[in-house]
Amino acid sequence: MTAPVAGQPAPDFTLPTDGGEEISLSKLKGKVVVLYFYPKDDTPGCTTEAIDFSSRIGDFEAANAVVIGVSKDSVRKHQNFKAKHGLKVILASDPEGEVIERYGVWVEKAMYGRTYMGIERATFVIDATGVIVQAWRKVKVKTHAEQVLEVVKSL
Repeated sequence: MTAPVAGQPAPDFTLPTDGGEEISLSKLKGKVVVLYFYPKDDTPGCTTEAIDFSSRIGDFEAANAVVIGVSKDSVRKHQNFKAKHGLKVILASDPEGEVIERYGVWVEKAMYGRTYMGIERATFVIDATGVIVQAWRKVKVKTHAEQVLEVVKSL
């Protein structure tokens, strides 16, 4: 499936979250949504990214934005990850990978000479009407949360 790009409506979703709730893109109309996909809870890059977004959560909220991290990890793993690192972002579980597929971030990866399927680190900023404003693919964690915040503030 091809990934949605800036200017296109963001694919809707409903996923369970770390708080035992469900979150739906369609119910967030009127807010800016930062939807970031990451490979796995409690791994170095993913932890840094979640902490960076969490440390700026007040700025995101002041800009009328919700930050949601999505991986295939279970709700329970998300809860443990959030508690361990004091994370303030919403973590949504997509164990079947349906939303991950819809956003085109389930990709072939290579490490140590072998290939496998996995989640590409990617972020989508979705405006208050549900349209993708900007998408980052193959995200480099360093300074990423700052870049995303700048885009969110410009909306």
